[in-house]
Amino acid sequence: MNDPSLTNAPSYEGNRPHAEGRSPATVPPYNTSLPPVPSPSPISLTSLTSTARQRWAGLCRAAEHHGPVLALYGALKLIGFCVFMYLLDSSGDFRKKDPRFGGGAHAWDVLATWDGWWYQQIAAHGYHPALVPVPRASGLITIEGNSAAFFPLYPALMRLVSSCTGLGLFGAGLLVSVAASFVAALAIHAVTARIGGRRAGLAAAGLWAVWPGSGMEWSGYSESLYVALAAWACYAVMRHHWITAGILTCATGLTRPTATALIAALAVAALLAVHRQRREVRRWGDAPGPDGMRRRVKFLRPLIAVAIAPLGLFGYLGWVGYRMGDHSGYFKLQEGAWAHTFDYGKHTLDVFTSLPVGHFDYLFAYPYEDLIGVGTVLLALIVLPLLLRLRPPAVLVVHTVLTIALVLGSQQIFGNISRYLLPAFPLFIPCAVAMRRLSTPVLCTVLGIAALASGSYAGYALFELGVP
Repeated sequence: MNDPSLTNAPSYEGNRPHAEGRSPATVPPYNTSLPPVPSPSPISLTSLTSTARQRWAGLCRAAEHHGPVLALYGALKLIGFCVFMYLLDSSGDFRKKDPRFGGGAHAWDVLATWDGWWYQQIAAHGYHPALVPVPRASGLITIEGNSAAFFPLYPALMRLVSSCTGLGLFGAGLLVSVAASFVAALAIHAVTARIGGRRAGLAAAGLWAVWPGSGMEWSGYSESLYVALAAWACYAVMRHHWITAGILTCATGLTRPTATALIAALAVAALLAVHRQRREVRRWGDAPGPDGMRRRVKFLRPLIAVAIAPLGLFGYLGWVGYRMGDHSGYFKLQEGAWAHTFDYGKHTLDVFTSLPVGHFDYLFAYPYEDLIGVGTVLLALIVLPLLLRLRPPAVLVVHTVLTIALVLGSQQIFGNISRYLLPAFPLFIPCAVAMRRLSTPVLCTVLGIAALASGSYAGYALFELGVP
């Protein structure tokens, strides 16, 4: 019989000892075991694969677009360079010359002589600006030459590349020049393609490899770096990327004094752009343009570019003048140490009236090199009207015309004109537009023959038969 007093007694059955020594009431309400390692999500793998495919597709498109340009330029330059080295080695004249002035132990040593020697000295020891008179001097050279005549960006890159790669200054300088020459080829292609199409751009890149003076592109000189910066600056102006154009133009001012032409060209293009934008504001007000930017804001970018562009050139000239204690010290150094001055074309006229009649009594006469210089000037003057006929953007016209005017209006070693005119790369455009009609085999044949000849007229003549 059940005891009534125990009928409603609490049950303790649930408090029996658990199999693990705990009662169910003491079991934590959470899982104390380690969480399982999550397996890779199929979605993340898919997204990674998609990103890789997009990058690979982008690389393929870039290779398809730029590959032919780089391949053509590289092949043509290699042909001309090999011919140049063969001519140097077969003649052997460089072995009898001073290592500073076109000589050396090996043929390739010639590539870093003349101005190349100065660039190496700057990269190794820095600058020593001074106006030191030559004792008892009475001729053209009255001041001792020093490193201040050479602008700083190229030797700075030489030193940087040498520090990063372990190459000597000679190898670092050649690496900078060769890399810059390919960058310049891409820029010349891009500028020309916007006017005459991609095939014309390809022809223009080929002309950059064989043009008179192109032997300087793979040497210890600053021409390749300058043209690369100038061409991309012009392209940035054509695309209305004003800040980029201003920065690139500023860099050209740290490379060569002929950046004056590019600075003026950018200023003219910027003023024309501001004028067009003012007309749009008067017509449409301050409403956003097609690119979403307010039209009044667009005024600032061209003006900022104009303000940035001359900083490199003026900054270096000002620093040299400060170190020399003479604000016009750079120009006095050029005139007194190298007999380079702006004479409004008097020396050029002297050469053009003497060379055709076989007289070589003018200043700095090097007959074979000067003959190539005369041919280059005539070619430039013939091509210039053809360029104007294409109605290219103002930045290209002003840059080309001023570059030619600065070169022809200066007293200097006339044979160097073939390399001084390399920055006038828009002259390639009308020739390239005409050559785009040629089939690929014919185009490669024509440029290949020019590349074979360039080893002599663009390389050996400058370095060994004259003064580059």
